Amino acid sequence: MRFYTNSHDHDCGVDLHAKTLYLCILDRKGQVLLHSNKKSRPKAFLAAIDPFRDALVMAVECIFTWYWLADLCRREEIEFVLGHALYMKTIHGGKAKNDKIDAFEITTLLRDGNFPKADVYPLEMRAMRDLLRRKLHLARRRANLTRYTPRPTDGS
Repeated sequence: MRFYTNSHDHDCGVDLHAKTLYLCILDRKGQVLLHSNKKSRPKAFLAAIDPFRDALVMAVECIFTWYWLADLCRREEIEFVLGHALYMKTIHGGKAKNDKIDAFEITTLLRDGNFPKADVYPLEMRAMRDLLRRKLHLARRRANLTRYTPRPTDGS
């Protein structure tokens, strides 16, 4: 498992969903600078992080909606780190769970150097990867549907 261990003035964890995102920004001392729920829109996101942008790193758990945020951070030259969802679940799998707590936990993992990294696929390669994943899914499904099952004997 690889961890993100670089230090920044501001660490930002994002609990990302299809329509909303919850931001948590901590400073170097661990003080909460921002806890905010926003719509998953580039303008709202950039407006929220604008005061902290100079020395900011973004961390997001790897779920199906991260592409647009990674691409936006790349264009805006904001450091972006993608978290490995399975390892993150193992590390911060607490009983209490909501967007605010999840964003804070992501930020804390990032700030403390315990953030498990996943690879951020470049925009140019994602379409092929998604196509291959879809093909594999369909091939497995077909195999399950056509699996041989022995016929019962009539007893004679």
